[in-house]
Amino acid sequence: MRLHNLAPRPGAKHRKKRLGIGESSGHGKTSGRGHKGQKARSGGSVRLGFEGGQMPLIRRLPKRGFNNFDFKPVYAVVNLDTLEERFPAGAKIDEAALRSLRLVHGRNDGIKLLARGVVTKSFTVEVDKASAAAREKLEAAGGSLVLRERQTKIATRATLKAAPRKAVKTA
Repeated sequence: MRLHNLAPRPGAKHRKKRLGIGESSGHGKTSGRGHKGQKARSGGSVRLGFEGGQMPLIRRLPKRGFNNFDFKPVYAVVNLDTLEERFPAGAKIDEAALRSLRLVHGRNDGIKLLARGVVTKSFTVEVDKASAAAREKLEAAGGSLVLRERQTKIATRATLKAAPRKAVKTA
């Protein structure tokens, strides 16, 4: 196979439907929109799930139970083999060091260390959580693990409420 033999798959390329260019185009007069009605008008369409004013299915079904999706802590995962590749022996590894090498990015509730790979260097690793196997491998290589104190969203809210407010002078 050579570059001059390459071709798109059958059906991958097709002509654009050119609307509003006269009757003989095959898409004349109503331009494929049919006659009148909401969907024939410019900007006229209904939103997803709209059932013409009838009570939509999503509102007819009962809401039951609890979904923990919004409250579940999401941890950025870092594996031991990655630390082995990217850091020199004796390095102090914390969130700032991981972010500078782009091993952790975005907003997370903490960092979790997992045990994939083999560790030969000793590191001082500061994370929020670590698996038991990761801790064993790290300590067997002469490294140490420091677990950070994690503050939950609820605890943060409680400390904000407990903070004393400044008195406002009224004249």
